[in-house]
Order: sequence, then structure tokens, then C-alpha cells
Amino acid sequence: MNKHMRRYKPEWVISLGVLFIIAALGLFTQPGQAGSTAALDRGDTAWMLTATALVLLMTPGLSFFYGGMVQRKNVISTMLQSFICMGVVSLLWVTVGFSLAFGSSIGGFIGNPMDFFMFRNVGSAPNPMFAASIPFALFAMFQLKFAIITPALITGSFAERVRFASYLIFVVLFSLLIYCPIAHWTWHPNGFLHKMGVLDFAGGTVVHMSAGFAALAGAIIMGRRKIHLASKATPPANIPFVLLGLGMLWFGWFGFNCGSAFSANESATLAFITTNTASAAAMLGWVLFDAVVGRRPSALGAAVGAVVGLVVITPAAGFVTVGQSVAIGLGASLISNMAAHWKSKSQLDDTLDVFPCHGIGGLVGMIATGIFAKDVGLIYGTQTVFLRHLEAILIVGAYSFIVSCILYKISDLFVTLRVRPEQEEVGLDISQHAETY
Repeated sequence: MNKHMRRYKPEWVISLGVLFIIAALGLFTQPGQAGSTAALDRGDTAWMLTATALVLLMTPGLSFFYGGMVQRKNVISTMLQSFICMGVVSLLWVTVGFSLAFGSSIGGFIGNPMDFFMFRNVGSAPNPMFAASIPFALFAMFQLKFAIITPALITGSFAERVRFASYLIFVVLFSLLIYCPIAHWTWHPNGFLHKMGVLDFAGGTVVHMSAGFAALAGAIIMGRRKIHLASKATPPANIPFVLLGLGMLWFGWFGFNCGSAFSANESATLAFITTNTASAAAMLGWVLFDAVVGRRPSALGAAVGAVVGLVVITPAAGFVTVGQSVAIGLGASLISNMAAHWKSKSQLDDTLDVFPCHGIGGLVGMIATGIFAKDVGLIYGTQTVFLRHLEAILIVGAYSFIVSCILYKISDLFVTLRVRPEQEEVGLDISQHAETY
């Protein structure tokens, strides 16, 4: 009996207990707040339902994108690290995450955690403060999909060496203490970055910089893999998986960026064009730059370049012209390419180049937005927005990096972050999940 009981690790018992508590709380919560739906626009609502589904598709896309790039013995574990966010973050968001991000502002830094607890007061009536023509519940669900993919992006930096239980703890802490506050700062009308005049159309700071700098912290704290220490090159497990993932990401990104207009309007149309164009320019830029410097043009390079284009245009998508999106995508592609190449020569083991692609891509996108944003950017004669964007970059980058370092350490206190050497050797698919690809 004692031997049998020792099989039940406390972290899993506690996690299941928390899930039961959330379920029990849900039995006694009030339905969404009733209100007038006269202002609802059927076209906007239909578009936002579609956009929300498109953004969710990006997380499975990311799982294929990352899963195809790791060693064969780590494909399943890497893919699961993305998929599991759909479960963990969804429940966090409904319980308290949405309140922290979009509840009534406490000093411009965080939302009141009780405003929308268990989606209380989140119903079918629009909330003019956020989106005046769609149900408030739909706005909340659209924002959830951003919250899901952000911690999933981080996983590429410490792929092939993280313990699954500790990763889950980190996802919870990151979502509540990094993602939700930054979303509040940037996208809540009373958030302090928003009131400063910072423009982030669809997540340059909230998603990509927060994930990118958290990824940098994770790569440093987690340490180098054995194969990285030995300077061994390992081929990606499945390049077709990477291309499939790219296709799903590119397709879903139209919901990510165009949906951030919260209406089926000209702003969404502009975002659609600039998103596609920037990614196209970045993909070609990456491949051609590789060829110019003596590296072979590759499917992997084309896929990574395209994603960099999608990242960099995210904060600017509704604010810049189509022509400017070409320059923004191309510029970011070259910068991220050089950063990734430099990283490969360094001792930093960011397994899948999350920081060079998402951290630097988001940073470049925010600078480009400050330069080219219609009517208010630096190129149009005002320095205010540009300078505010530089401030936002410093604030978000420092906050994400420093707090992530702390959260990794806290996670490690509960469950050791890194797998044992023999587990790393056999692969995370077997050692963490008892499954094989």
C-alpha cells in the first residue's frame, strides 16, 4: 500500500485539487451580465467569431512549427507544451486572468481581480470601453487566444530540457504576473502605457516582447543542453511539420492582426494586407540573405523568415501603409537573421531562436510603429509616440526579463526545472510522457 501511494507525486495531487476547486466555484457563479444588445453589429460579431477561431488555430500551428525543429526524441513533448496552454490558460483566464487584464484599473498597473471573476459580468451586451459592436464575452474570448499562445511561444527557448510539471507552474505564474499586467498596461484604456500614447495594434509588446524576453531568461537559467556543450549539430526532426506549422500560423495570423480592429472595417482590411506583405518580404529577405552570405536557401529559413515578418508587423499592422510593411518585414528579417547567426556562435542555448525572432522582432516592430504610424509617427513630424515606444520597450523588456528570472526560480523551488542528464539523453517524449514519435 505504501509503495502504491508513493506513486502519487504531490504536484499532481495539488494540481488536480486546484482544478476541482475551480470547478466547484463555477457551480455557484452568476451568469453573464444582462444588458442591451441593440448596439450589436451582426457583421462585426460574425467576423470576430471567425477571428477568434483563427487565433486559436495558431497554437496548434506553433506546436507543429516547433515540433518539427527539435530532435526526433523530443517532438511530442515540444508539441504538447504548446497544446497544454489551451487548457491551462483557458481556465486561468475565465477564473481571474481576464479580470487582471481588463478589469477596472488599479493605478494603471493591473485590473481588479474580482470584476470578472469566473466571467461574472461578462455577457452578450457590448462593452463600449473595449469593443462597442460585439458581445463583451466575445471580446474576452478573443483576448484569451492571445493569452494562450504567448507562454507557448516561450517553450522554444528551453526545448529539449524542461521538466513538464515545472513548466506548467511557470505557465501559470507567467500568465498571471507577466502577461496579464502587460496586457493591462497596453490595451486597457486606463493602462499606464496606453495613457502614455503607446500604440500596439495586436501585441508587439504584450505578446512578442514579453515572450521573447521571458525566453531569453529561460535559456540563460535553464543552461545549455549536452549537445550544445559538445557543439553537435542535430537535424530537425520533420521539416514538413515546420512548413505545416508556418501555414497554420500565417493563416491564423490574419485573425490575430485583423481581428484586433474589433470590426469588419477598413482598419481590418489594411491589417490583412500589411500582415501578408510583411511576411512575404521577410521570407524572401531571409532566404536571399542566406544565399548572399554563402548559406544554402532552405525551407527552414523560409519558414522562420516568414514568422519574423508576421511578428514585426503585429504592432504596426493597422497603422502603416502597405509599402512601409515591405520595408518593415525586410528590415526585421535581416536583423533577426543576423541575431540568430550571432546567437549560434555564442554560449546562449536558445534552442529555437525565440529571442532573435520574437523578442527582437517585437522590439523592431514597436520601433517601426513609432516611426511610421500614420499621423503620429516620427516620420510625420512628431517625436512623442516614438519616444514613448522607446520607453515602453525598456519597461516591458526589463519587466519581462527580470520577473521571468524570478518566476523560473520559484517554479524550480516547487519542481526542479531541468530534467536529469539521463532523461535529457533518452529524450523528453519518453522521460516525461512515456510516448514515442
